[in-house]
Amino acid sequence: MSTTRHLVNRQRRLATVAAAERAATAAPPRPRTGRGPDPEKPDATRDTVVPEGETDEEDEEEGEPETRKATARRRPRLPAVLCVLTLLLGAVAAWAFTSAASLRDDPSRQNTALTDISRTSEVKGQITEAVGAVFSYDYASPAKSEAAVTKYLTGKAVQQHEDMLAEVRAQAPKQKLVLTTTVTDSGVEMLDGDRARLLIYADQRNTRTGKSEETTYAAAMFSVDAVRKGGSWRISAIDTFTR
Repeated sequence: MSTTRHLVNRQRRLATVAAAERAATAAPPRPRTGRGPDPEKPDATRDTVVPEGETDEEDEEEGEPETRKATARRRPRLPAVLCVLTLLLGAVAAWAFTSAASLRDDPSRQNTALTDISRTSEVKGQITEAVGAVFSYDYASPAKSEAAVTKYLTGKAVQQHEDMLAEVRAQAPKQKLVLTTTVTDSGVEMLDGDRARLLIYADQRNTRTGKSEETTYAAAMFSVDAVRKGGSWRISAIDTFTR
């Protein structure tokens, strides 16, 4: 039934176009005034009149794809927008995480030497005492020096101290040496929980008490690493800034 209607509509359109062409051929062309379309010529853009009660289903079917394409073009590409937004949010989250990690790893964020006044004072006092004890030596009582090493040193500082005072121990009995070290100033460079690093300034007095007594003085500057064990601070490494 639909096919018969399409044929009838097509035949009517063809008949209308043929009649318009015959009328245009029989009547002389009117002069153009330059205003508006030529009334004698059939307007190809005019809609073909369809009898009332009938619809041109073929035209409707042909126009549907174009309408769908136009609608699709007007419709926003929501999935693409969401994808870009997700990437941006992911980049911001990654940046935030990296920034937070860098702040946590920053030594200045971990160093509490300027904020924990009580702990800073504690480590300064105990390490000052430790340096004075382990870097002093009396030929008449070497056991006192050995006891100081056991009490105040740990880790690689034990061997470092052994190497640094090896010459003093070797010459002390012959020359009757007395080495005295006094800390004149100290500063806590880093304090992080039970770990600390201090800069030490000290004066050393070396006295020979043999036949001819002789005393020499020297200044020293070095740094020490310290760890807190058993409620007290001990020197774990010594750095004399020499290669």
